[in-house]
Formats: sequence, C-alpha cells, structure tokens
Amino acid sequence: MGAVTLVEAVRLAALQEMRRDNRVWVLGEDVARGGLWGQYKGFLDEFGPERVVSTPISESTIMGAGLGAALVGTRPIIEMRIFDFVMCAMDELVNQIAKVRYMFGGQAKPAVVVRMPHGMWRNSAAQHSQMLEAWFAHLPGVVVVTPSNAADAAGLLVQAIRSDDPVLFFDPKDLWQAPGELADEIAPIPFGKARTVRTGDAATLVSWSAAMPLVEKAAETLAGEGIAVDVLDLRTIWPWDEDAVAASVKKTGRLLVVHEAVEVGGFGAEVVARIVDRAGPTNLKAAKRLGAPRIPIPFAPPLEAAVRVSAEKVVAAVKGML
Repeated sequence: MGAVTLVEAVRLAALQEMRRDNRVWVLGEDVARGGLWGQYKGFLDEFGPERVVSTPISESTIMGAGLGAALVGTRPIIEMRIFDFVMCAMDELVNQIAKVRYMFGGQAKPAVVVRMPHGMWRNSAAQHSQMLEAWFAHLPGVVVVTPSNAADAAGLLVQAIRSDDPVLFFDPKDLWQAPGELADEIAPIPFGKARTVRTGDAATLVSWSAAMPLVEKAAETLAGEGIAVDVLDLRTIWPWDEDAVAASVKKTGRLLVVHEAVEVGGFGAEVVARIVDRAGPTNLKAAKRLGAPRIPIPFAPPLEAAVRVSAEKVVAAVKGML
C-alpha cells in the first residue's frame, strides 16, 4: 500500500475489519460525515446507516448503547470524538464495560473498542488536550492501546476490533498527519509487545504515543554525539512489555521513561517502580521520568510549547543521567 498518514492508516484498518466481519459497526457523533478527522470517510456510502450510526450529543448514551449492542453479539467501535468527552460516560465505561464480564462469570462479552483521540493538538486548550491514559491503566478489565505511528496504529486497531476484551484505543491527535508505511493487508499486532526502535548501551529510553517521535529524535541527536541508547515503544500500556524493558535496563543500567501526560501520577511511575522491583536499586545507576508539569494545558501557543515534552528536554535528561 505504501506511504499513508496515521489517520488514513486507521481508516483503512477499520475499513478492512468492517468488510471482513459484518458484526463490526461504528457509532458516535458525526461518524456518518466521516468523523472529525476523516477517520471514517466513505464508510456511510459503503456500509449504510445501520452500520455507521451518527448519534446525538450524549456520550453516556453512546457508550451505553455500544455496550448493550456488544452484549447481544455485535462488535461496536465507539467513537468518543476526542478523549476529553469520555468524562461524560465514565459510569458506563468504568462501572459497566470494565466489569460486566467479571461480574457475570464470563457469560457476557463486552467486545467494544472505545476510540478516544487524545493529547495536545493545535492549541486546543485545557478541555480538549488531556492525556489521562494512566487513569485507565489503573482500571482492571480493559486493554489500553497507545500507538505512535501509522503501521502500529493500524495493526493495533485490527487486534482491538478482533479482541473479546474491551479495548480503549488512544489515537494520538498530534500525529494524525504523520507519514508511515502500510502493508496491503493489515495484520493484527499483539497487545503487550514493545517495538524496539534502536539499540545502544548507554541508557534505556521508553515511551509511547505522541512522545515517541520526540524520543526518536533525541536518540538520533545523542547518537551524533557518540551516545547510543536503547529505545522502546511500548505500543500498549496495559498490558505492557515489562520483560523487554527489564532486559534492556539489565544491559544499560539506566532508565528514562518519557510521556506526554502529566508526570505526577503518570504511567511512567509504574514503569520505573516495576523495573526497580525487578532489578533492585543497587543494579540501577539511574531511573527517571519525564512528563508534562501538573498544570492545565494552556491555549496560548508559547505557553503550550513550554508545557510540551521536547526532544531537547529528553537529550538533557539522558545527559543528566550519564
């Protein structure tokens, strides 16, 4: 298939799965018009209004309807439009979707994919820029998917649609137009398997979602200065590839976890804690997190830029560890 943007890659992944399985359908605000970013462009013409359902502006209704439809045997893609709107449907997600399979002894199958485009994007301000993936990694009963590139986003979405578990799929808004390569047939990518981006022995850099390209850029800068680092893209933060990170840290002795989300209470703390548990503090030369400050995301472009994690900040953090 060749070069595509991330938004086109996930569009093609959903298209492939809806053609493959007529139980798959999509519901959410404006999906019949193609979605807010065109991620469902052309779907209404091909599948009709019974499988591409534009809903009223009621996130709790959208989430609840998706769960009910899954429990009677369909496989809904629930489009939340942007992540911040899921706050209006937290009861349906946290108390129903995440728990119904357990509470009914496995008899219920909440096979839903909840798509939640998240993160900073073109000065969208405090109510449209949040990155709260750590909330949901903390929630038993769900898978949390955090892709960083077109090929991974497509493969992980295919896996999510085919999964019998409820999957929370965090599309990175800031990377919608990022270019990538895609195969003609999109194969599923298993959850919980990190992608090795580059190798080195000076330090281990771990990231996911929109922060990943910044980490790759930082690693390239460091390499130009003779500092070779391991770079791992987790791809999913629950489950996450603890073994791959532990093996890398055993080699390098240093760990830096980078994420776009607020550093305080972020998932980076879990990664560091688990690796400290496994390696023991005496076998680590350094372990750090790098994330956003604990403030609302500003609207003003210069202030938003100051909040963002940058490649320069990653380089400085690595050099500080060394």
